[in-house]
Parts: sequence; structure tokens; C-alpha cells
Amino acid sequence: MTTKFPVALIDTHAHLEDEKFADDRHEVILRAKQEGIQTIINVGSDLITSRCSIELAQRYDFIYATVGLHPHDAVQFNDNDYSSFLELTKNKKVVGIGEIGLDYYRNLSPQPVQQEVFRQFIRLARMTNLPVIVHDREAHLDILKILKEENASVVSGVLHSFSGDVDMLKEVINAGFYISISGAVTYADSLVKIIKVIPLERLLLETDCPYLTPVPYRGKRNEPVYLTHTAAKISQILGMNIQKIADITTSNAGRLFNINNG
Repeated sequence: MTTKFPVALIDTHAHLEDEKFADDRHEVILRAKQEGIQTIINVGSDLITSRCSIELAQRYDFIYATVGLHPHDAVQFNDNDYSSFLELTKNKKVVGIGEIGLDYYRNLSPQPVQQEVFRQFIRLARMTNLPVIVHDREAHLDILKILKEENASVVSGVLHSFSGDVDMLKEVINAGFYISISGAVTYADSLVKIIKVIPLERLLLETDCPYLTPVPYRGKRNEPVYLTHTAAKISQILGMNIQKIADITTSNAGRLFNINNG
């Protein structure tokens, strides 16, 4: 069972273009809308998925898009790609640059290449005045270093599916960034301490679907409608009314991504 909210939630990080939704994408999107997911931000991870995200955003009025290159694919980046991404940012439904960042867990691209491409996309974000959606996996120190050196706080952004510690949290908050929490909060005890120290005005919710499915659906494909379980877990941790969590996170997402929640 899901929980409907009079004031709806915003899924700030979805990958509905993923092939796992090939057979029932339209049904998944409509189900989310019917169950109280007011807005979905579909996040690009390369040129193809960025274009697909824009196509989805143009097809559904409550879906927005971001464009970016996942650090796994940084080694493939070239000047022609940069020009293509810059052109994509001109679409009115594009609300962010990402996902971009560093992934030192798999290291599918060399770390120096990841770092340089991350810097280039932050510069693109500053040029287009769009917030950044940051992927950080086992690269906390370099993420902080590059965000600071590239003056990313000018455009702000979000550390998606946050995996850092409290010290990192405080640094990114002080730099003006938001923290997004995924369904992992329903099964990762390490996130409980993080939830308790995130300033409410910087808290966002996401599914990262089709990944990071929350309990009680863990092991199955994730989808935006399951965001309600993440909100419910956070409300339990904080001892707050779940409606308040919905109101706050919806307002925060609207502010960061310049989306009208009316």
C-alpha cells in the first residue's frame, strides 16, 4: 500500500528512460501521478538518456529533465559531446545539469578523467545557471574539493542519494547545497544519523528508480510511486507528521529546480 498526500511529493531523481520500464513506462508514470507524485525530475546520465529525458518531459507536463554525463562514461567525453549537451540545456523543460560527479567504487573511467569532466560540467552549469545533480561514490574529498574550486555554490545543487558522513554533510550544507535521500533510508541504518542533522530546508527526496527500491519492495524494480515509503520512513525517524515532510521537500525541490508547485 502507498500513502496519498494532499500536497504531493516530488521525485527529484528518476531514470524512467531505463530499459527496465520499456514494457510499462506509461503505466508507471500514470500510477505515480494518481498516487500523489506531483512532479518527477528525470535525470540524464549520457547524451542518449539526456535526450530521452527531454522527450519524456515534453510528453508529460509534470516531468522535467536534467542533462549530464555519469562518471562511469567520462572517458568517452569529447568536445562534440560538450556542444551537444550545451544545446540540450536550451530546452525549457531542462532544470539541471546531471548526473555528474565521481565514482571511485567502480572506477570505470580513470579518476583524473572523471575529475576533469566533472569540472567541465560544473562550468556548463554556471554558464547556463542551472543547479548540479552530483553523483558521489567513495569520492567524498575530491567531490568537496572540486565543488569548491569550481565555485559550484553559485548555482547550488544536490548531492543525490547521499552517502557521505556528518562532516561532509555539514560542508556541503554550508556551501549551499541540498541533500537528497533515497529508498536506502528504509534499510541502511547509517542514514538515520544523517537524517537527524539535515536542515529541513535542504532535504529532498528521490527514488533513483529503477534502483534503490525501499522496503517493503526491496529486490523489485523501483518506481516513483514508492517515494511515499521513503517519506514515511523519514517522518518516523524525525517524529514529524508525514504531511509536513511532504510539504517541506516539495517546497525545497521547487526552489532548487525553479519549478512551480502550484
